Parts: sequence; C-alpha cells; structure tokens
Amino acid sequence: MTAANFTRAQPHVLAYEGKFSNHPSDPGGRTYEGITQRVWDAWCALHGLPKRQLTAKTGTWKDWEKNRNAIYRKQYWDAVRADELPSGVDFAVYDLAVNSGVDRAVRILQKALRINNVDGSLGSVTMAAVERHPDHDLLVAAICAERLAFLQRLKTWKAFGTGWGRRVAAVRRTGQAWATGSIGPKAEPLDEPMAKAEDVDAKAIPTTAGADAAIGAGGSSVTAGGMLEGVRQQLEPYAYASDIIAKIVLALVIAGILAAAGGMAWRWHQKRRASEYAEVMA
Repeated sequence: MTAANFTRAQPHVLAYEGKFSNHPSDPGGRTYEGITQRVWDAWCALHGLPKRQLTAKTGTWKDWEKNRNAIYRKQYWDAVRADELPSGVDFAVYDLAVNSGVDRAVRILQKALRINNVDGSLGSVTMAAVERHPDHDLLVAAICAERLAFLQRLKTWKAFGTGWGRRVAAVRRTGQAWATGSIGPKAEPLDEPMAKAEDVDAKAIPTTAGADAAIGAGGSSVTAGGMLEGVRQQLEPYAYASDIIAKIVLALVIAGILAAAGGMAWRWHQKRRASEYAEVMA
C-alpha cells in the first residue's frame, strides 16, 4: 500500500485513454486524456477557472497537466481510497474508476471479494475484506473478470469491445505484476478506439413477456397456443366421422403441448438471462 503508486499508475491510464476523442457512441462525449467535457466544466466551476472546450490541442494549455492530474487524483484515485489498497489492486480499481466511474469500480471490487451487500460504498467492511484476502494477485484477476463481464453487457460493446478487452488484459498483467512485487510491463497505448463504459449504456434487462405471443404459452386467444386450441375445438366434433379429421385433431393436441412446453422453456431461459444480467449489473 503506497501513495507512490499514483505516479506509477498514471502513465498506464493515460496511455489507455489516448488523447482527444469525440466518438458519437461514447457516452462520455468530448474527452481529452480521459477527462470528459462534463468533468472538466465542473472542475473549472469549482476552482474558478475559465471554461474552455476540450479539443485536440488541449494538451498545449499551460495549466492542463496540473489540473488533469489533480482531477485524476481527487476524483478517482482518492475516491476509491487507492492509497489504502494493496499494490496492484489499487491500480485495477483506479483504472476501472476512470473508465466506468467510482460507484461501478467499488461494486466490481465488492463482487470480486464476494461481499453480500454490493452497494458501491467503500467502507470499513469492504476495506477489511480486501485486507483479509489471502492472495491479491488472484484478487486483481477476479476484479478484471468481473469488469469484463460488465463491459460485455453494455450496448457499446460492439463499437468499443476490442479496445476495452485489450485494456482489461493490460490492467490485469500490470496489476498482477505489482501484486507479486514485479515491475510489470511498461505503459503502452492500445491503438484502439476507447470510450467511457458507464451503467447508462447497459442493455435492457431480458424479459419473459415475448414468450406468450411468440410461442403460445399464454392464455390469450391471440397467442399461438390459443389459436391451435381454438382450431382443435372446432374440429373435434367431426373427429369421429373422419379418420383424417381425427388425425388432424391429434396433431393439433400434440402441437399445443409442444407450444406450451416451448413457451415454458423460453420463459425459463429468459428468467435465467435476467438473473445473470442482474448479477453482473449489481
């Protein structure tokens, strides 16, 4: 646990974030070296600085580096109590906070620690769980695994998944090296489009509502199962007079059973997906 790790971690985070970005699919919007326009405007308002629009030339501002590092230190590093976290774990949680926000970073840390109450609050219970963890190398790996599962649930995964995946892999390599006392790899740009990965971009929770109409497991007369049953009831009185109609009625009965079974299987599948989604997004 060392405050010096902030200086050690910073080149890696800046390398991952890149320079100027304003990708239309990025929820962070206009961004320079990982600082969004929204965060920059709030910082300027708080410290009496003139508001300026972030551009590709922002790095030439004489006060940029000082303010950038102060933002990173106060709003991300200090916010996740990184000075109190073990080496390697501090870097994994810090980089996660920069990319996905402090609340999401703490939640993922809590999930990696298997804490029952995942609430995004980095209090004494969570810090004690970190301290008790027997292997911080494995804890870094668990954090990165939980982080990747979260990222894959975002609607923007298709646009930025390659870069995010490479970033998580790089964080894991560096974090595990630090956790075991190794120097680890040097900071390297990822050369992939990078974006903020925020909860607001999460996919909709899977629903079971579509099962009734699409597969016919519901009770409405407009469902597939309801239509099959209606036809069967109309033909049944004639079944005794015709072998063909009797066979049709039997086929309709079987089809109705299969439709009902399919609907139940669909609902089970969707409920399972919803449960897995809720667990990842907790």
